[in-house]
Order: sequence, then structure tokens, then C-alpha cells
Amino acid sequence: MEERNTLSARSAVLSALLGSHPPRLPARHLVRIGALFGIAEGAVRVALSRMVAAGDLIQERGSYTLSERLVERQARQDESRDPHTRPWDGTWEVAVVTAERRAPADRATFRHAMGALRLAELREGTWLRPANLVRAWPEAVTAQCTLIDGRPHDDPTPLLWDLDGWAAEARRLERALDRADGLAEGFLVSAAVLRHLLADPLLPPELLPPGWPGGELRERYDGFDRRYREVLYEHLERLTEGRRR
Repeated sequence: MEERNTLSARSAVLSALLGSHPPRLPARHLVRIGALFGIAEGAVRVALSRMVAAGDLIQERGSYTLSERLVERQARQDESRDPHTRPWDGTWEVAVVTAERRAPADRATFRHAMGALRLAELREGTWLRPANLVRAWPEAVTAQCTLIDGRPHDDPTPLLWDLDGWAAEARRLERALDRADGLAEGFLVSAAVLRHLLADPLLPPELLPPGWPGGELRERYDGFDRRYREVLYEHLERLTEGRRR
């Protein structure tokens, strides 16, 4: 699957801020990032206004910052680049839904939380993963589940994750990083890599197939991202200086 060669104004703004540390950029930079994809300045500014109204962004003195909810998403994105793991002793985390009645909003929040925790659903209401990640269980999960530590008799990994599919896409993205030419293409490839890393189940080495590309993709992306950010911000600053003259 190739990266999309076009972005909506909202997607361009969101990707730019999620990739910035701190997640704050002046409006003029966001407008110029949109211009890389042929998005008119008016469309970017309309998107910014709508995102502020929706609570996605905070506006202050001509700059835009991610809201708390999206800062949490950026934290998950950062965690996917440098995951906090621990040695695995063979234990699996099992979360069984035991709440009898759940509102649709609670169900949606729950599924989002389980995805962020990188658990997979074995069957309806039963989620699990190896106990090799260091993180807290949010109340959205503990209020609806009974949590169990266990050891399956048979390895359920093939039932839970498409590891071959993830690995194939990771290798394609490695090649795309090597071929990325220009700011627009680099921006699209960067966003695609970050989305893919968020889908990495972060399994212990004992459960991964030989030649697993997760570490290599992270290492290659870190180098790409450092170089790309330098070029991107130099480009944006040159445009700013040129406009001042």
C-alpha cells in the first residue's frame, strides 16, 4: 500500500503537530506545511478554527498546540518509537469484561483503551497479551474488567496478531524511507511509519518470528526523522525570512 499523495487540511495540521516536540507551531508554519500538498491557506485556517472549536487544538498568540487528549495520543506515538518493556517470564495479561451493562460511550472508550494498551481480543469480552510492557491500567479498563495473570497451554499469538502482515508492511516502509524524495513525500512516509509503529503489538522476542523488523524500522526512522525535521524547519524559516523582506 502506497502512502496517499494528498492530505486533508486537518490531517496535515494534526500530523505536523503530533510530530513536533513540543507540539506547538505558529499558524504560518502550518499554512506552509499545507502548501506542500497544494492545500490553500484558507482551507488550513478553516481547519484550524474547526479543530479549536472541537477541542482538538488550543490557540494562543498566533500559535496552535495540541489539546490534552491529543497530547496523550502523541505520548502513545512516542512510546511506540521507544517502548518501555521488561523481560518476559511467560505470563500473559488477561482482561475479561465483567461489567453487566455498559453504555455505548463506555464501550467505545474501553476499546480505545485496550488498543492503546496493545491487548488483542481473543473472543468477545476476553482480551490478552504477554505481560512484558510497563504501563498502568486506566480506570476505563479496571472499572469494566476482571484482570488475571495466566499462562495459556498453547501460544495464542497467531490468533491475535497478523505478524507476517505487520512485518511485510514494516519492510515496505523501510524501503519507502530510503526512497523518500522531497518534503511532501517525506512527510507522508513519516506519518505512515508512525501509524504503523502504533500497530506494533510489542511482543517479547520469544514470540516473534525470525528477522522481526520492528527494531530496525525504529532505528531507521529515528535517523530519517532527525534529518527530515532539520530540513523541514529550515525550509519553513527560509519562507518566513523571505516574506519579511
